[in-house]
Amino acid sequence: MAKNKTAQTNENVIQFIETFATSEQKKQDSYTLLQLMQEVSGHKPKMWGPTIIGFGSYHYKYESGHEGDAPLLGFSPRKAAISLYVFTGLKEHEPFLEGLGKFKMGKACIYANKLADINLEVLKKLMQETIAYMNNKYGNQK
Repeated sequence: MAKNKTAQTNENVIQFIETFATSEQKKQDSYTLLQLMQEVSGHKPKMWGPTIIGFGSYHYKYESGHEGDAPLLGFSPRKAAISLYVFTGLKEHEPFLEGLGKFKMGKACIYANKLADINLEVLKKLMQETIAYMNNKYGNQK
């Protein structure tokens, strides 16, 4: 079975932000997200793979037999946009996106050009709902 690319590492989160974030705005947004996600999740930030900052973790197992660990919440200050890993991607959870602000969607990833485009209170509620869902579905968070 293939090894997961996005595994937790011991890389330094602050050093990553300082070297990876391409602008002062992305750095400041990253530090705001560090504080917010740590507050909401109750977990300290850890690097996942080479470019994702994650908070907490859960163990998943698909019907196919593929399994692994993933962060409960996370983000990456990428060049094009900040990638926010705070949403389940489920259709029934789409109402939690109402009022979030200006963003684009991937399957379960939210892309924002800058944090000023996002309503942080709605983001906080979205993260809380996602954690509640993960607790209910997987129940084995760390």
